[in-house]
Amino acid sequence: MKEETQIIKMRKLKSPYGKSLLILGMLAFVAACSSPKATEEAVEESSDFEIVKYNNPGATSFLGVGLWAWPLPMDYDGDGDMDMLVSCPDKPFNGLYFFENTSGEDFPDFAPPVRIGDAISKVQVSHTDQGVKVLTPGAELMNFKTDLASTPKDLFPIEELTKELGKKPRFNQWKMIDYEGDGDLDIIVGMDDWSSYGWDDAYNDQGVWTNGPLFGYVYLLENKDGNYENRGRIKAGGKEINVYGAPSPNFADFDGDGDLDLICGEFLDKMTYFENTGTREKPIYKEGKFLENEEGIITMNLEMIIPVALDWDKDGHVDLVVGDEDGRVALIKNTGETKNGLPIFDSPKYFRQQADNLKFGALVTPVSVDWDNDGDEDIIAGNSAGHFAFIENLDGAANPKWAEPKLLEIDGEPIRIQAGDNGSIQGPAEAKWGYTTLTVADWDGDNHKDIVFNSIWGRVEWIKNTGNGLLAPQPVKIDWADQTPPHPAWNWWKPEANELATQWRTTPYTIDWNKDGVMDLVMLDHEGYLAFFEGKQGNGEPILQPGKRIFYGENGSTFTNKDKVEDTNPGVLRLNISDAGSSGRRKISFMDWDNDGDLDLLINSVNISLFENISESPDKVVFNHKGPISEVILAGHTTSPTFVDWDKNGILDVLAGAEDGHFYYFRR
Repeated sequence: MKEETQIIKMRKLKSPYGKSLLILGMLAFVAACSSPKATEEAVEESSDFEIVKYNNPGATSFLGVGLWAWPLPMDYDGDGDMDMLVSCPDKPFNGLYFFENTSGEDFPDFAPPVRIGDAISKVQVSHTDQGVKVLTPGAELMNFKTDLASTPKDLFPIEELTKELGKKPRFNQWKMIDYEGDGDLDIIVGMDDWSSYGWDDAYNDQGVWTNGPLFGYVYLLENKDGNYENRGRIKAGGKEINVYGAPSPNFADFDGDGDLDLICGEFLDKMTYFENTGTREKPIYKEGKFLENEEGIITMNLEMIIPVALDWDKDGHVDLVVGDEDGRVALIKNTGETKNGLPIFDSPKYFRQQADNLKFGALVTPVSVDWDNDGDEDIIAGNSAGHFAFIENLDGAANPKWAEPKLLEIDGEPIRIQAGDNGSIQGPAEAKWGYTTLTVADWDGDNHKDIVFNSIWGRVEWIKNTGNGLLAPQPVKIDWADQTPPHPAWNWWKPEANELATQWRTTPYTIDWNKDGVMDLVMLDHEGYLAFFEGKQGNGEPILQPGKRIFYGENGSTFTNKDKVEDTNPGVLRLNISDAGSSGRRKISFMDWDNDGDLDLLINSVNISLFENISESPDKVVFNHKGPISEVILAGHTTSPTFVDWDKNGILDVLAGAEDGHFYYFRR
């Protein structure tokens, strides 16, 4: 096979006006959001974003692509062992990636990813008696190993199935299996239905979701002499199979009794087993049960999981290879044992690879800081899973050597912020997400670096560093005096008397803004305005004062989550006027971009956008919106800026965390 470069080819936005023009454009969460339009002149610089490498020969890391992993495990290179292909529909790490098994082991350290083609949407692999079959909705990809997606063969009209749903499915998964043992291959389709769920802002004042759940159905298209006939939704326990979205159906003899059982995934993190109590030729399925073992119900670390059934280690038992939302892929090994009518699987074990691209989950939010006080710049980062990690700079070089991200812990347990049933304005389908975004500062004045963070909740908290460990998160204190603590209008929950509740997923930037020796906070307030929360000396930590809207904008002062709202008059800087699920989401950092002695503002956009500080007084700071600093598109959802000086030349460079979990370095 011809080896291809691993360098990502970034797509660029073009304008008909000669120069490339871009807008400030963080896209909304839904993958179908429109692309940014071209309106702002890109800031001209001498470099461009480059992906950050581990630069650590001999090291390993989790196997990973960008956001969303659709695994296609198979012997791709024909050398007799199992390799891993992963389709990643994300930005900017979009592609179909080949991870070669170079050792032939059952659990190898795979080679680094090689991009062999564009991502294939909703692709699924089936390991059948007639060989490996690769399908997309409505089609089989013929000669896949040589042609990839270039020679699809139509199988069945998609609309014949989707017309039964309330709205277009988000997951539409097609596989092949000889369903009734008659020697030909039928088609199994898993589709979800979001019509009852809606999308966001549907809690009552008790935090109970008032819209419906997600639905996930499994359809049988029976092969009749080479044509397929829709037999409708498959039933189990006398009723239609219905899991919590994204069904990812897998038929195989999981319990070793000679007939085909069914395991489905879901939009969240679990897998449901439907035992076949009929025969190979006439299957009858029992009501589903979650897979479990002696550790409890088997769950993945994140959600939007994609399980694939195959005998990975060729021991005669059908295993599961499962893609996770953060781009990782895990093996869930079938032990061959059964208990209480369930096949027993091991807990997920995430595959490893030779370390290549530095990565921490998805929607990574880095801060550059010398965390371990050894004189070089490390990274502390949050991510979509709600974790925090310390990524150690091992050599302080201009192109640093990095250690694998290490989860920050309290008393031996990783810190994790999660939405649970009602922490996300977008509903209970986001239960496992946390979206931690942070800054690092000595918040309480004890000469130890603490972490101040926001999350999916929109509750601003801090983690105290004692010098010997970290303490549990606690609210940042704010003195509302006689004022009722404000909060976003769509919040079902109300903050306590001294809590700061603001818009979700927006960075709380810690800084002594007024240079009085006490830490302040700059961030979006509950209505999306950039605000200055002054810190006053408290008992062991600052006591913040209510936010003041001292920041103004020229060349645009009002923005939605997707783009700039045209406003020819300078006004108070409002970085997001959107509501509910489209609110917040702003990641910010301050640095002296132009070396004129004041602080300019960096915010997330299609990459990172610059707001130049052009006038400053204690009560009014005016920024000129200059637009993105590059033409490279790093965001489908968001980015997160910080600044670095790895080459120690006194010029601050930009480090962007992207939604694909990778880090992108912009050297100025």
